[in-house]
Amino acid sequence: MEDKIDEKDITILYILEKHAEYTVRQIAKKSLLAPTTVHARIKKLKKLGVIKRYTIEIDKKKIGKKIGAYVMISVDLKSLKEKNKTQYDLYEEIKKLPGVERVNIVTGGTDLIARIRVTDMEEFDKVLMEKIQLLEGVSKTQTMVIMH
Repeated sequence: MEDKIDEKDITILYILEKHAEYTVRQIAKKSLLAPTTVHARIKKLKKLGVIKRYTIEIDKKKIGKKIGAYVMISVDLKSLKEKNKTQYDLYEEIKKLPGVERVNIVTGGTDLIARIRVTDMEEFDKVLMEKIQLLEGVSKTQTMVIMH
């Protein structure tokens, strides 16, 4: 089997993306491919690094993490440069903070976007005001609370 990704691989990937818990047989049934073909293709996709890992999606509200927000972060590059740091260093720092689910470096008027998930507004206040806003290189934040 060659290293090229084709439509059958894409079909398997889309099925796995929605249903990572499926067995090879279930994927084969959904994709109309033989189970041996599905198994070989998944193995190939792992080897190629297309499938990086399997994961689960947690209903955060059911574990008490009821407040979600996106925090747009503007970076003071001059300040970072003076400290011999980069935007990537700041990204790594934010990623490690409690309550931070994800961070992305983006283009436009904002430099970074962090997705935060916490139990209540008090915890959110601590993450934002006592952690993120006090990091060297953070010049401004804007928050959007997730409603639905």
